[in-house]
Amino acid sequence: MSWLPPLLHALLLLLAPVLVVGVINRVKARWSGRVGPPLLQLAYDLARLSRKATVRSAVASWFVQLGPVVLLATTLVAGAFVPLVSGYAPAAFEHDFVAFAYLLGLGRLLMVLSAMDSGSAFEGMGASREAQLAVLVEPALFLVLGSLAVLGGRTSFASLSTALDLHPAAAVAVRGAAFVALLLLLQVEAARVPVDDPTTHLELTMIHEVMVLDHSGPDLAFVQYAAAMKLTLCAALAAGVLNPIGWADSPAGALASSALLVAGVAVLVGLVESLVARLRLEALPRYLLVGVLVGLLALVVTAFAGGRAA
Repeated sequence: MSWLPPLLHALLLLLAPVLVVGVINRVKARWSGRVGPPLLQLAYDLARLSRKATVRSAVASWFVQLGPVVLLATTLVAGAFVPLVSGYAPAAFEHDFVAFAYLLGLGRLLMVLSAMDSGSAFEGMGASREAQLAVLVEPALFLVLGSLAVLGGRTSFASLSTALDLHPAAAVAVRGAAFVALLLLLQVEAARVPVDDPTTHLELTMIHEVMVLDHSGPDLAFVQYAAAMKLTLCAALAAGVLNPIGWADSPAGALASSALLVAGVAVLVGLVESLVARLRLEALPRYLLVGVLVGLLALVVTAFAGGRAA
């Protein structure tokens, strides 16, 4: 039954984003004393948008419709590298985290260009902010993932979280640093509080949402689905660095622990969004600098552990 793991991964990749967003929204609602939307509300929203007509700016070219399609396509391909169940990814290969980062970057590039092509000054402003945040968070991602790779001696996503047994003390510090950096990546890639607010309607404070003001119908559905999928992928990566059970150890145990940890990350995101306000734009570089600092900490710990081992 070699077809079962890829099929399970594909189903999780397509369905889990709806549940993850639903858990976050339900946590936020309960924290504010409301019942909240159904867990499957995102699925209902996507179905509603897919039935609507697409309205585009009269000054926009055909390029503006390319952004949402490429964004969703690159996110789907990147999802094949991420172990949604700890220790397994169907398209894993050495240094696949580099391909993952630049696939997300390609999707972001097309969205930035399509936002600028729309002819809206507000969307151009959002595109500029989106590009700036990507530049700030990328070093943190590579620092922590590179530290995990060096410490464990393996370089694929599927093995990074299960290859830190040689240096247990250093592994705790590096896992912690990786978890913090991946949470920051989640907030940037999925446009979540305190970096951005997906529910705001004030254009001057928007980042990701202002880039898609002129998108509607299926185009907007693609954008929202891709954002939910990136949220789930980042949550799975953050959960993976904490998961002690790999697919090779116990497929059922890895599936159960991964589901619980991803749900825990979703609850954590919901709590953060309930308790923390969105940061001012000038404070975002300092906030994202935290990711770079924990990445440098992971690198120093890795170098020290490697020196001790030598």
